[in-house]
Amino acid sequence: MTVSPGTTLRQLRARKPLVHQITNYVVMNETANATLALGALPVMAHAREEVEEMVGLASALVLNIGTLSEHWIEAMLLAGRAASGRAIPIVLDPVGAGATAYRTETARRILDEVQVTVLRGNAGEIATLAGVDAEVRGVESMATGLEPAALARGAARQLGVVASVTGPIDHISDGARTLDVANGHPLLASVTGTGCISSALTGCFLAALPEAPLEAAAEALAALGVAAEDAAAGADGPGTFHARLYDALAALDPDTLDGRARISET
Repeated sequence: MTVSPGTTLRQLRARKPLVHQITNYVVMNETANATLALGALPVMAHAREEVEEMVGLASALVLNIGTLSEHWIEAMLLAGRAASGRAIPIVLDPVGAGATAYRTETARRILDEVQVTVLRGNAGEIATLAGVDAEVRGVESMATGLEPAALARGAARQLGVVASVTGPIDHISDGARTLDVANGHPLLASVTGTGCISSALTGCFLAALPEAPLEAAAEALAALGVAAEDAAAGADGPGTFHARLYDALAALDPDTLDGRARISET
């Protein structure tokens, strides 16, 4: 299938899909605003009593384990099982997997019990879940034993997901094909929550292109990367970059996005 983030963005803005996000409270406001700025609709419901009903109204589900507690884990599993039963695409962001046993075991439990479509994380998180030696400090990836593109391919094959490994160059693989995304800016690493935003936007693009999860995952990262490039132009530092990022997402032009997206297949 042809990769065309501009086409998908145009479809997304026309449809305004609802993206259900059970995410961490550090970035809940950021991911909701990024979803809105892109053109989709966020809902941040995490109460066990309503998540199954809510996910039935959504076009994608994003699960983010950044701030864990038992009742949130139960809500993620309830929503994930309901989404799996309805063939609603699911993004899992295994924040900090590898840093503590609790985080690692929770991410593995979700992978075991839920039909995750895209696993989006940094190299250390993905490597941990794929059984590769990795060093994770807090929620940051420090080192892994594999080159990122090979890691993405291996994780996709082993875990049965589209593996989206983000970094200076993003590598997205379904185990057979691998797409590389070279858009972005170093300031993305200076603001809390931009990784979580990339997972939220992956959910948005999946909602618009559920039949092609590999392409949707790559297109989402390209769109965020292009927006980051625009936001960084004229930014004085992390604070102004953060504010400008939402404006840049809202201003993304579907007619020029394909020409600016640096997506290649390896």
